[in-house]
Amino acid sequence: MRTPAKEIVKKISKILRDERPDYTYMRDLFRKVREDLEIETSRKAKSLPYVPTEEELKKYYEVVWKARDVKHMILIKVLIYTGVRVQELVNIKIENVDFDACQIRINKGKGSKDRIVPFPHNFRETLMLYVKTEAQQGKVYLFESIRKKAFTTRGIRKILSNYAVEAGMKQSLSPHKLRHFLFTWLKKQGIDDALIQPYSGHESRQSLEIYSKLSLTDAQKVYNDVVEKFPI
Repeated sequence: MRTPAKEIVKKISKILRDERPDYTYMRDLFRKVREDLEIETSRKAKSLPYVPTEEELKKYYEVVWKARDVKHMILIKVLIYTGVRVQELVNIKIENVDFDACQIRINKGKGSKDRIVPFPHNFRETLMLYVKTEAQQGKVYLFESIRKKAFTTRGIRKILSNYAVEAGMKQSLSPHKLRHFLFTWLKKQGIDDALIQPYSGHESRQSLEIYSKLSLTDAQKVYNDVVEKFPI
């Protein structure tokens, strides 16, 4: 019969108290104990993320279209076309949009890294008209409320969730799921990871050498070639 865990903890604590251990010390200590006792760590199997189908996305955007909220339409298309993270989206300023190159600059994205993301050429005029209206109202950020405050990540998630409910989707739709959809869709078009990575914000240790040799120009050319077939 095993000794109760509480008693073992008391003994271990008594031994370690004088060592004044911190988290790193304790982590390394118990890792070595597991190795010495030949205890294998159990890992929970990762389930694949939910990715909406093209049919679901079309049905979803049909609901967005019928709502006739231009700001919501633009917001959702920017998410879908660029694959930016929601925190990156709320930080985009109007000045970060380059209409000539059809690109948006993401400042201090995940890992405090800057990068450029593309958007389709056929979305340029729509986005430009929206931006012009917002700029005339003195807006600074790409998506602001009528009180001239940048949208919050929580608010954007709520917007997407509400449309998903109205569209009768089995699962809620989040900014990250739209990001998954874009990159999954691009891969289905035969685009290699190495061409997606420069603007996705992902970093793979195994592919860093390959990625470093690729430019954004290479990535955007391939993006432009296939995005015309995008479902919405």
